[in-house]
Amino acid sequence: MPNLEIENVVKNYGSFHAIKGVSFKVEPGEFVVMVGPSGCGKSTLLRTIAGLETISGGSISIDGRDISRDEPSDRGVAMVFQNYALYPHMTVAQNMGFALKIAGRPKTEINAAVRRAAEILRITDHLHKKPKALSGGQKQRVAIGRAITRSPDVFLFDEPLSNLDAALRSQMRVELGRLHAELKATMVYVTHDQTEAMTMASRIVVLNDGRIEQVGSPLELYNRPLNRFVAGFLGSPRMNFIRARVTAASTGSATIVADGLHGSFDLDLTGVSANDEITLGVRPEAFGDSGQKGWTIDATVAVVESLGRETLMYVDAGALRAFDSESHEGYFAVHRPAQINAVYGDPISFTLDPAALFVFAKDGRSLRHPPVQRANH
Repeated sequence: MPNLEIENVVKNYGSFHAIKGVSFKVEPGEFVVMVGPSGCGKSTLLRTIAGLETISGGSISIDGRDISRDEPSDRGVAMVFQNYALYPHMTVAQNMGFALKIAGRPKTEINAAVRRAAEILRITDHLHKKPKALSGGQKQRVAIGRAITRSPDVFLFDEPLSNLDAALRSQMRVELGRLHAELKATMVYVTHDQTEAMTMASRIVVLNDGRIEQVGSPLELYNRPLNRFVAGFLGSPRMNFIRARVTAASTGSATIVADGLHGSFDLDLTGVSANDEITLGVRPEAFGDSGQKGWTIDATVAVVESLGRETLMYVDAGALRAFDSESHEGYFAVHRPAQINAVYGDPISFTLDPAALFVFAKDGRSLRHPPVQRANH
């Protein structure tokens, strides 16, 4: 199982800087997921690893071998695309074995590799079919099988599930997790879907505007984001942000006032001074029920999303306004792990415990993470 090292990689398109000195390492057998908003450079970076784009600076290495200037076919990588990229006139078996055929491998070797990949992906019964006879999920399995037959050093996935419906995406996430465990392969996966990133990744690389914001395990990024961008990007629905100000600060403590909250409160906090503008962050699941510890916040229900065993509500808290990472003011997202009978316009009360707050400096740096609440098992 080889490793992959990206070192100070730069990619420019004329005067546009798509990748701005990105560095990280994928350990042998690791499943690394790159996430970020549209246009952040994640697919471009993946294509530079595959050799489909040339880098403007830096280096890309597999097991210490610099592949930065190698042809795509010589890099030891295999890429699975969003749109499958299957040859319509070929059967499944022919599609899966085509790269080996072009490489001049013996027919017996090709057939054995195709059969093994088909068994792993459970598509043996479809080897004689052509792509038009397959469902979207089956086509994606064929595309993955084509990568498996090449026995690459590194697998690359470019949003491979984005064309599938929700049920198939969920199923394929499980299949890809099983595939990674079975092959013990080094994989790099690009997605905009947070669920895919949080459930599949060994580590997540968060990109923004061509730069890395943070690298870490899913729970590390969720519980201890380095800045407001990461905090607001990971989590569905996103973290609620509240504008606030420090009125007094002493060693390890600060007094805070927030727009729309009555009075002030003290918070364990360092690195701030009186009159500093800060941002408070609260996860939708961190709001308590009425009567629990914390401020009582009276609100009106705006939208209810009943998800069976859980409920997501968007509420209007009057003068207390949430804003997202683009600074658009709006409703608070409140999550409840239960069924709730509520409709538009219903009054509702919930609580906010200061201990559950994240705090961010004016420049976005994280100043405080709330303690992690873990369930007994």
